[in-house]
Amino acid sequence: MKEIKCVVWDLDNTMWDGILAEGDQVRLKPGIAHIVQTLDARGILLSIASKNSYDDAMSQLKTFGLDEYFLYPQIGWNAKSASIAAIQRELNIGMDTILFLDDQAFERDEVKSVYPEVTVVDSAEYNDMLAWPRLNPKFITEDSARRRQMYLEDQKRKAEEEEYEGPTSEFLAGLNMEFTVSVAREDDLQRAAELTVRTNQLNSTGIPYGYDELRGLMISPKHRLWICELTDKYGSYGKIGLVLVEAVEDVWIIRLLLMSCRTVARGVGSVLLTFLMKEAKAEGKRLQADFRRTERNRPMLMTYQFAGFKEASRVNDVILFENDLTDIQEYPPYIKVRYLENIRK
Repeated sequence: MKEIKCVVWDLDNTMWDGILAEGDQVRLKPGIAHIVQTLDARGILLSIASKNSYDDAMSQLKTFGLDEYFLYPQIGWNAKSASIAAIQRELNIGMDTILFLDDQAFERDEVKSVYPEVTVVDSAEYNDMLAWPRLNPKFITEDSARRRQMYLEDQKRKAEEEEYEGPTSEFLAGLNMEFTVSVAREDDLQRAAELTVRTNQLNSTGIPYGYDELRGLMISPKHRLWICELTDKYGSYGKIGLVLVEAVEDVWIIRLLLMSCRTVARGVGSVLLTFLMKEAKAEGKRLQADFRRTERNRPMLMTYQFAGFKEASRVNDVILFENDLTDIQEYPPYIKVRYLENIRK
Protein backbone atom coordinates (compact mmCIF):
# COMPACT_ATOMS: atom_id res chain seq x y z
CA MET A 1 0.00 0.00 0.00
CA LYS A 2 1.10 3.57 -0.64
CA GLU A 3 2.66 5.72 2.04
CA ILE A 4 0.27 8.18 3.67
CA LYS A 5 0.90 11.76 2.50
CA CYS A 6 -1.68 13.53 4.65
CA VAL A 7 -3.38 12.78 7.97
CA VAL A 8 -6.75 14.52 8.36
CA TRP A 9 -7.98 14.97 11.94
CA ASP A 10 -11.38 15.49 13.46
CA LEU A 11 -11.21 17.71 16.57
CA ASP A 12 -13.94 17.08 19.19
CA ASN A 13 -13.21 13.91 21.15
CA THR A 14 -10.50 13.06 18.62
CA MET A 15 -7.71 15.58 18.97
CA TRP A 16 -9.07 16.87 22.24
CA ASP A 17 -11.50 15.64 24.90
CA GLY A 18 -14.79 17.53 24.94
CA ILE A 19 -17.05 19.34 22.47
CA LEU A 20 -15.96 22.91 21.81
CA ALA A 21 -19.33 24.20 20.52
CA GLU A 22 -21.07 23.03 23.70
CA GLY A 23 -18.82 25.19 25.86
CA ASP A 24 -16.68 22.37 27.22
CA GLN A 25 -13.25 23.18 28.58
CA VAL A 26 -11.54 20.98 26.03
CA ARG A 27 -8.23 19.31 26.82
CA LEU A 28 -5.70 18.01 24.34
CA LYS A 29 -5.54 14.24 24.40
CA PRO A 30 -2.32 12.77 25.83
CA GLY A 31 0.50 12.50 23.32
CA ILE A 32 -1.29 14.38 20.52
CA ALA A 33 1.21 17.26 20.37
CA HIS A 34 4.12 14.81 20.07
CA ILE A 35 2.33 12.83 17.34
CA VAL A 36 1.53 15.97 15.34
CA GLN A 37 5.09 17.28 15.59
CA THR A 38 6.62 13.90 14.73
CA LEU A 39 4.44 13.36 11.66
CA ASP A 40 5.29 16.88 10.49
CA ALA A 41 9.01 16.18 10.92
CA ARG A 42 8.60 13.02 8.83
CA GLY A 43 7.21 15.08 5.96
CA ILE A 44 3.63 13.89 6.41
CA LEU A 45 1.14 16.69 5.88
CA LEU A 46 -1.65 17.40 8.37
CA SER A 47 -5.11 18.87 7.98
CA ILE A 48 -8.48 19.04 9.73
CA ALA A 49 -12.05 18.04 8.88
CA SER A 50 -14.21 19.20 11.77
CA LYS A 51 -17.81 20.36 12.31
CA ASN A 52 -17.12 23.45 14.35
CA SER A 53 -16.83 27.21 14.24
CA TYR A 54 -13.68 27.94 12.23
CA ASP A 55 -12.58 30.90 14.36
CA ASP A 56 -13.22 29.13 17.67
CA ALA A 57 -11.48 25.93 16.59
CA MET A 58 -8.41 27.69 15.20
CA SER A 59 -8.21 29.84 18.33
CA GLN A 60 -8.24 26.69 20.46
CA LEU A 61 -5.54 25.07 18.32
CA LYS A 62 -3.46 28.23 18.70
CA THR A 63 -3.86 28.00 22.46
CA PHE A 64 -2.45 24.47 22.25
CA GLY A 65 0.39 25.71 20.02
CA LEU A 66 -0.68 23.49 17.11
CA ASP A 67 -2.46 25.82 14.67
CA GLU A 68 0.60 26.23 12.40
CA TYR A 69 0.81 22.52 11.60
CA PHE A 70 -2.44 22.18 9.63
CA LEU A 71 -2.75 22.95 5.92
CA TYR A 72 -6.09 23.94 4.38
CA PRO A 73 -8.14 23.10 7.51
CA GLN A 74 -11.80 22.46 6.67
CA ILE A 75 -13.75 23.60 9.70
CA GLY A 76 -17.47 24.23 9.22
CA TRP A 77 -20.67 22.29 8.79
CA ASN A 78 -20.10 20.46 5.50
CA ALA A 79 -20.05 16.69 5.22
CA LYS A 80 -16.67 15.28 6.17
CA SER A 81 -16.34 13.74 2.70
CA ALA A 82 -16.69 17.22 1.16
CA SER A 83 -14.03 18.54 3.55
CA ILE A 84 -11.62 15.77 2.59
CA ALA A 85 -12.28 16.40 -1.10
CA ALA A 86 -11.36 20.07 -0.61
CA ILE A 87 -8.13 19.13 1.18
CA GLN A 88 -7.22 16.61 -1.51
CA ARG A 89 -7.84 19.20 -4.22
CA GLU A 90 -5.64 21.81 -2.56
CA LEU A 91 -2.79 19.41 -1.82
CA ASN A 92 -3.09 17.72 -5.24
CA ILE A 93 -2.49 14.23 -3.85
CA GLY A 94 -4.30 10.93 -4.35
CA MET A 95 -7.26 9.99 -2.17
CA ASP A 96 -5.47 6.71 -1.51
CA THR A 97 -2.69 8.60 0.30
CA ILE A 98 -5.03 10.23 2.86
CA LEU A 99 -5.72 8.89 6.35
CA PHE A 100 -8.76 10.22 8.26
CA LEU A 101 -9.26 9.92 12.03
CA ASP A 102 -12.65 10.49 13.68
CA ASP A 103 -14.29 9.27 16.88
CA GLN A 104 -17.77 9.00 15.31
CA ALA A 105 -18.64 5.84 13.37
CA PHE A 106 -21.21 7.80 11.35
CA GLU A 107 -18.57 10.26 10.11
CA ARG A 108 -16.11 7.49 9.28
CA ASP A 109 -18.75 5.56 7.36
CA GLU A 110 -19.86 8.69 5.47
CA VAL A 111 -16.32 9.33 4.24
CA LYS A 112 -15.75 5.68 3.36
CA SER A 113 -18.99 5.50 1.40
CA VAL A 114 -17.99 8.46 -0.80
CA TYR A 115 -14.24 7.85 -0.99
CA PRO A 116 -13.45 4.16 -0.39
CA GLU A 117 -9.78 4.84 -1.25
CA VAL A 118 -9.33 6.95 1.90
CA THR A 119 -7.93 5.08 4.91
CA VAL A 120 -10.43 5.66 7.72
CA VAL A 121 -9.47 4.98 11.34
CA ASP A 122 -11.27 5.16 14.67
CA SER A 123 -9.43 7.91 16.55
CA ALA A 124 -9.38 5.70 19.66
CA GLU A 125 -6.44 3.97 17.97
CA TYR A 126 -4.32 7.13 17.71
CA ASN A 127 -1.80 6.16 20.40
CA ASP A 128 -0.10 3.60 18.16
CA MET A 129 -0.10 5.56 14.91
CA LEU A 130 3.56 6.59 14.96
CA ALA A 131 4.44 2.91 14.56
CA TRP A 132 2.13 2.29 11.58
CA PRO A 133 4.24 1.34 8.53
CA ARG A 134 2.42 3.70 6.15
CA LEU A 135 3.33 6.62 8.43
CA ASN A 136 7.02 5.68 8.50
CA PRO A 137 8.71 6.76 5.27
CA LYS A 138 11.88 4.85 4.47
CA PHE A 139 13.89 8.06 4.23
CA ILE A 140 13.36 11.49 5.79
CA THR A 141 15.11 13.90 3.47
CA GLU A 142 15.79 17.60 3.74
CA ASP A 143 12.88 18.21 1.38
CA SER A 144 10.46 15.98 3.26
CA ALA A 145 11.35 17.61 6.59
CA ARG A 146 10.34 21.02 5.23
CA ARG A 147 7.38 19.82 3.17
CA ARG A 148 4.82 21.83 5.16
CA GLN A 149 6.86 24.99 4.68
CA MET A 150 6.97 24.40 0.93
CA TYR A 151 3.19 24.09 0.84
CA LEU A 152 2.87 27.32 2.82
CA GLU A 153 5.08 29.02 0.22
CA ASP A 154 2.78 27.58 -2.45
CA GLN A 155 -0.19 29.18 -0.72
CA LYS A 156 1.50 32.57 -1.00
CA ARG A 157 2.19 31.99 -4.70
CA LYS A 158 -1.42 30.98 -5.35
CA ALA A 159 -2.81 33.94 -3.43
CA GLU A 160 -0.64 36.40 -5.34
CA GLU A 161 -1.49 34.74 -8.66
CA GLU A 162 -5.23 34.96 -7.96
CA GLU A 163 -4.92 38.65 -7.13
CA TYR A 164 -2.74 39.47 -10.14
CA GLU A 165 -4.71 41.22 -12.89
CA GLY A 166 -2.12 41.34 -15.68
CA PRO A 167 -1.03 38.69 -18.21
CA THR A 168 0.04 35.31 -16.84
CA SER A 169 3.44 35.67 -18.55
CA GLU A 170 4.11 38.87 -16.59
CA PHE A 171 3.16 37.20 -13.31
CA LEU A 172 5.46 34.26 -14.03
CA ALA A 173 8.31 36.61 -14.98
CA GLY A 174 7.91 38.33 -11.62
CA LEU A 175 8.49 35.08 -9.74
CA ASN A 176 12.20 35.04 -10.74
CA MET A 177 12.12 31.27 -11.26
CA GLU A 178 15.35 29.34 -11.61
CA PHE A 179 15.42 25.70 -12.72
CA THR A 180 18.64 23.83 -11.96
CA VAL A 181 19.58 20.48 -13.51
CA SER A 182 22.53 18.65 -11.98
CA VAL A 183 24.04 15.19 -12.12
CA ALA A 184 22.71 13.23 -9.14
CA ARG A 185 25.18 12.60 -6.35
CA GLU A 186 25.20 10.30 -3.35
CA ASP A 187 23.41 12.78 -1.11
CA ASP A 188 20.60 13.15 -3.68
CA LEU A 189 19.66 9.48 -3.80
CA GLN A 190 17.33 9.34 -0.80
CA ARG A 191 15.27 12.18 -2.26
CA ALA A 192 15.43 10.59 -5.71
CA ALA A 193 14.04 7.32 -4.33
CA GLU A 194 11.33 9.24 -2.49
CA LEU A 195 10.33 11.02 -5.70
CA THR A 196 9.83 7.73 -7.55
CA VAL A 197 7.43 6.57 -4.82
CA ARG A 198 5.51 9.81 -4.23
CA THR A 199 5.17 11.26 -7.75
CA ASN A 200 2.27 9.99 -9.85
CA GLN A 201 0.89 12.58 -12.29
CA LEU A 202 4.11 13.65 -13.99
CA ASN A 203 5.77 10.24 -13.98
CA SER A 204 6.59 8.55 -17.26
CA THR A 205 6.44 4.94 -16.03
CA GLY A 206 5.21 4.85 -12.43
CA ILE A 207 8.04 2.43 -11.56
CA PRO A 208 9.58 3.00 -8.10
CA TYR A 209 13.36 2.76 -7.65
CA GLY A 210 15.12 1.97 -4.41
CA TYR A 211 18.22 3.69 -3.04
CA ASP A 212 20.61 0.87 -3.93
CA GLU A 213 19.18 0.54 -7.43
CA LEU A 214 19.57 4.28 -8.05
CA ARG A 215 23.11 4.21 -6.70
CA GLY A 216 24.01 1.48 -9.18
CA LEU A 217 22.52 3.51 -12.03
CA MET A 218 24.29 6.66 -10.85
CA ILE A 219 27.71 5.04 -11.22
CA SER A 220 26.87 3.03 -14.33
CA PRO A 221 28.82 4.20 -17.41
CA LYS A 222 25.76 3.40 -19.56
CA HIS A 223 23.38 5.64 -17.63
CA ARG A 224 22.90 9.28 -16.70
CA LEU A 225 20.91 10.30 -13.66
CA TRP A 226 19.92 13.95 -13.27
CA ILE A 227 18.02 15.66 -10.46
CA CYS A 228 16.29 19.04 -10.68
CA GLU A 229 15.47 21.88 -8.30
CA LEU A 230 13.14 24.84 -8.75
CA THR A 231 13.38 28.10 -6.82
CA ASP A 232 11.60 31.44 -7.00
CA LYS A 233 11.29 34.59 -4.94
CA TYR A 234 9.32 32.75 -2.25
CA GLY A 235 11.92 30.04 -1.73
CA SER A 236 12.75 26.57 -3.00
CA TYR A 237 10.24 24.01 -4.24
CA GLY A 238 12.96 21.52 -3.33
CA LYS A 239 14.34 18.72 -5.48
CA ILE A 240 11.29 18.24 -7.68
CA GLY A 241 12.46 16.35 -10.78
CA LEU A 242 14.38 13.25 -11.76
CA VAL A 243 15.45 11.80 -15.10
CA LEU A 244 17.20 8.54 -15.92
CA VAL A 245 18.73 8.10 -19.38
CA GLU A 246 20.29 4.93 -20.78
CA ALA A 247 22.87 5.39 -23.53
CA VAL A 248 22.56 2.62 -26.16
CA GLU A 249 25.03 3.15 -29.02
CA ASP A 250 23.79 6.26 -30.86
CA VAL A 251 20.52 6.56 -28.88
CA TRP A 252 19.59 8.09 -25.55
CA ILE A 253 16.55 6.35 -24.06
CA ILE A 254 14.71 8.17 -21.25
CA ARG A 255 13.90 5.29 -18.94
CA LEU A 256 12.30 7.49 -16.29
CA LEU A 257 11.22 11.11 -16.20
CA LEU A 258 9.20 12.57 -13.37
CA MET A 259 8.31 15.96 -11.93
CA SER A 260 6.54 16.85 -8.69
CA CYS A 261 2.84 17.56 -9.21
CA ARG A 262 3.30 20.82 -7.24
CA THR A 263 5.09 22.24 -10.28
CA VAL A 264 2.55 21.30 -12.97
CA ALA A 265 1.38 24.89 -13.43
CA ARG A 266 4.96 26.09 -13.96
CA GLY A 267 5.51 23.92 -17.04
CA VAL A 268 8.82 22.53 -15.82
CA GLY A 269 8.13 19.09 -17.31
CA SER A 270 8.43 20.69 -20.74
CA VAL A 271 11.52 22.61 -19.62
CA LEU A 272 13.22 19.37 -18.59
CA LEU A 273 12.37 17.74 -21.92
CA THR A 274 13.81 20.74 -23.77
CA PHE A 275 17.01 20.35 -21.74
CA LEU A 276 17.25 16.66 -22.68
CA MET A 277 16.56 17.36 -26.33
CA LYS A 278 19.25 20.03 -26.47
CA GLU A 279 21.78 17.77 -24.73
CA ALA A 280 21.05 14.79 -26.96
CA LYS A 281 21.33 16.87 -30.12
CA ALA A 282 24.58 18.47 -28.93
CA GLU A 283 26.06 14.98 -28.47
CA GLY A 284 24.75 13.71 -31.81
CA LYS A 285 22.35 11.22 -30.23
CA ARG A 286 18.84 10.19 -31.16
CA LEU A 287 16.32 10.60 -28.34
CA GLN A 288 13.72 8.06 -27.31
CA ALA A 289 11.59 7.67 -24.20
CA ASP A 290 9.73 4.90 -22.41
CA PHE A 291 6.17 5.66 -21.38
CA ARG A 292 3.87 3.36 -19.42
CA ARG A 293 0.33 4.57 -18.83
CA THR A 294 -0.88 4.53 -15.22
CA GLU A 295 -4.13 5.67 -13.62
CA ARG A 296 -2.82 9.17 -13.00
CA ASN A 297 -0.01 10.05 -15.45
CA ARG A 298 -1.99 11.45 -18.38
CA PRO A 299 -0.35 14.89 -17.76
CA MET A 300 3.05 13.33 -18.52
CA LEU A 301 1.71 11.76 -21.71
CA MET A 302 0.51 15.20 -22.83
CA THR A 303 3.88 16.72 -21.91
CA TYR A 304 5.67 14.27 -24.21
CA GLN A 305 3.20 14.82 -27.03
CA PHE A 306 3.35 18.61 -26.70
CA ALA A 307 7.15 18.40 -26.97
CA GLY A 308 6.86 16.59 -30.30
CA PHE A 309 7.49 12.99 -29.24
CA LYS A 310 5.86 10.43 -31.55
CA GLU A 311 5.10 6.77 -30.92
CA ALA A 312 7.81 4.58 -32.47
CA SER A 313 6.70 1.21 -31.14
CA ARG A 314 4.63 -0.44 -28.45
CA VAL A 315 5.31 -3.61 -26.46
CA ASN A 316 2.48 -4.66 -24.13
CA ASP A 317 1.73 -1.58 -22.01
CA VAL A 318 5.00 0.28 -22.75
CA ILE A 319 5.14 2.86 -25.53
CA LEU A 320 8.50 3.84 -26.99
CA PHE A 321 8.40 7.49 -28.05
CA GLU A 322 10.96 9.19 -30.29
CA ASN A 323 11.75 12.81 -31.09
CA ASP A 324 13.64 13.63 -34.29
CA LEU A 325 15.11 16.75 -32.63
CA THR A 326 14.36 18.95 -35.64
CA ASP A 327 12.08 21.30 -33.72
CA ILE A 328 13.22 21.94 -30.14
CA GLN A 329 11.18 24.54 -28.32
CA GLU A 330 13.13 27.19 -26.44
CA TYR A 331 12.97 27.62 -22.70
CA PRO A 332 10.17 29.96 -21.59
CA PRO A 333 11.44 33.52 -21.10
CA TYR A 334 10.14 33.63 -17.53
CA ILE A 335 12.44 30.87 -16.24
CA LYS A 336 16.23 30.74 -15.99
CA VAL A 337 17.70 27.28 -16.63
CA ARG A 338 21.05 26.31 -15.13
CA TYR A 339 23.04 23.16 -15.78
CA LEU A 340 25.87 22.33 -13.39
CA GLU A 341 28.31 21.20 -16.05
CA ASN A 342 31.22 21.16 -13.63
CA ILE A 343 29.99 17.85 -12.23
CA ARG A 344 28.82 16.47 -15.52
CA LYS A 345 29.42 12.76 -16.06
